[in-house]
Formats: sequence, C-alpha cells, structure tokens
Amino acid sequence: MRIGILTGGGDVPGLNPCIKAVVNRAATNGWDVLGIRRGWAGLLNYQIDIPEAEQREWVEPLSRLDVRTLDRYGGTHLHTSRTNPQKVRKDGLPDFLASNYTFGDNKTVDCTDHVLRAIEKLKIDALIPIGGDDTLSFAVRLFKEGIRVISIPKTMDNDVYGTDYCIGFSTAITRSVEFINALRTPAGSHERIAIVELFGRNSGETALIAAYLSDADRALISEVPFDVERLTGMLLEDRKNNPSNYAVAVISEGASMIGGQIVEYGQEDAYGHKKLGGIGSAVGEAIKKISGVDVVNQQLAYLMRAGAPDSLDRMVATSYGNLAIQELERGHSGLMVALQNGVYTTVSADMPTQSVKRVAVRELYDVQEYRPHMTHLLGKPMFLY
Repeated sequence: MRIGILTGGGDVPGLNPCIKAVVNRAATNGWDVLGIRRGWAGLLNYQIDIPEAEQREWVEPLSRLDVRTLDRYGGTHLHTSRTNPQKVRKDGLPDFLASNYTFGDNKTVDCTDHVLRAIEKLKIDALIPIGGDDTLSFAVRLFKEGIRVISIPKTMDNDVYGTDYCIGFSTAITRSVEFINALRTPAGSHERIAIVELFGRNSGETALIAAYLSDADRALISEVPFDVERLTGMLLEDRKNNPSNYAVAVISEGASMIGGQIVEYGQEDAYGHKKLGGIGSAVGEAIKKISGVDVVNQQLAYLMRAGAPDSLDRMVATSYGNLAIQELERGHSGLMVALQNGVYTTVSADMPTQSVKRVAVRELYDVQEYRPHMTHLLGKPMFLY
C-alpha cells in the first residue's frame, strides 16, 4: 500500500509527531508513505507528465530515517497552505493547468479532477490529511469521489466538530498561559491594564481556557459581543483591587463589541476567510480613551503555536497517527480519528461539515462579568467547551 499524507491550514505543534507515527507504523506493515508538500497545493501543482522524482517540491517519499527526529520540533516538515482545489482563483492556478479551465464570470474553478488524476498517477492507495474543518472538507469531497481517506483533526482553536480534542490545542494554551503570566510583570510595574489578544476566529475556547488557567481578570470570547464601557469599569475595579494596581483581560481575535463587527482585513482565502487581528488594539485604545489609564496591548498571534509540542499534544498526535494506520489496516475508509469522552474513537469523515463546535456559554462563561464561570463541570471533557 502507498499512503499520501499532508498537513493543511495553520501549523500547530504536534504535526511532526503525527507524521512520524504514521510513517513508522506504515513501515512496520511494509507500506510506503508519500509526503504531499504544502497541503492540497501539493496535488494541485503536481504535473502528471513529469516524473515523480523531479517534483520533490511537491511530493516527498518518507521513510523511518526521514522522520527520525521530526517529533522534536514544532510546525510541519511538509509545510502547509490554505489551498482549496475546489475553489482555485486565477492567481492560484498553476501555469500548466491554465488551458484546462475557463473562469468566465466565475472567480474560481474546481480542479478536483486534476487532483484525482494526480492521486492516480502517484499510485496513492489512501490519503491521511491532517487539518481543520476547511482542510478536511476537501478530504470529504475526495472520499465521495472514491478515494480512501482517514482524516486527522488539528487546530489550536479546538473547534473541529466531532472530536473533543484537536492536535495543537494543549500547546497553544500552555504558551498563552505562560505569556499572559509573564506580561503581569510590565503591567504591574507600570500599573497598567493589559489586553492580550489570542487566536480564535469563531470559537473562543482558547481565550476562555487561557484566562481560566492564568486567572486573568476578564475574558472576551468570540461567541459573546461585549460592551467596552462596562468592560472598562470592570477592569478599573480589578486594577483597584489588585495590590500591584494592574489588571489583565484576554480577548479572542474573533470577538466583537456590541453593535460592532469583528476586525478583519485582506483578501478572502480559498475557504472564504479574511485575516483576523486587531480587536485587542481597538479595545485598548477605547479603554485608554474612556479611563485615561495606560494600556499594554499584546497580540500573541503565532507565538501561541510556536515551538515544540507539549506532552499532551505529543501523546494525542502520536496516537492519532497510529490510529489512522490501524483503521487502514482494518480496511476502513471515510473516517476521522477523534477523542470523545476521553476515549480514542472514529467518526464519519464528514462529521466536521455537519455542525460547528463552540463554547457552551451558559455552562462555562459569565456573560455579565466577562469571565470564565464553570457552573457545570460534571460530564465535561478535560478541555472544556
């Protein structure tokens, strides 16, 4: 058997241990593994009439020796992209495919047929895509086209529907808590209010859990619009009640003020998303204008997912990789590996497309006080949502 493996979307710590686990388990079975580089872009850019050995920019055979030290590092050895072969813009279409597709009035073209030809040419028997709901949605399309697929969920937002846990989430929280607590030093020294902005487009789980574990004064999540004047009053009171005369608020990049819009910019990507970021600065400026107190604004951004994975992400990533191969050993396909109620399991590959995963606001968040409030912990997974 020959397996194709790829990583799509944002990088997270844990991808490399997962790749290593897949390669090592496959090698035990005498199976080959082909690394597809830069996510779905690897198959989109693969030229069928050129020998595979001449296209190492897009495909890379992986052996035990190739992955021997991968698990020691963060990021992804295979690189990544947000390519969606179903919706390719003119500026993203490889030159060699230009004559194959006509845009007309459409802004994008569907290149799935070329991806299928590439898979056939590469003699790939099964695909293991590692990604969030966007990346995995194209895996569903390929499964419907007859390709064997076992998907693996990853995202530091932990918002892939159908699993309690996604690769990268634990390390993102670990990094966030470390930096939030480190920022107490300058905030306290200068007696300021610190606003810490974390990644989190539609789900506020990273901000919620990071605030919960760092004991931040307030947390603003994507699911609940907030009143900046009320927030300012709360933070001033928090600052007053702190012997060091400072306060800390954590905010999701996808959070918004009441009556306002999320802060986004740039061109939409292949999955319809613009870049987020800047709500923390906007809130900080508003707080300073209202209160007159100086504000420390800090976007953690990529620092949240920088560096090597922590032990939990190593555990889950390695286990997900092994489980994916085990499912192929059993002849299974059209599945996503998952954790549910603390148990490794599988769900349908199209599960991430069936619904959305968001913070259980009523059970975990105080909408009046803008802070974590764990009213119902019984029955909740280890990482709350």
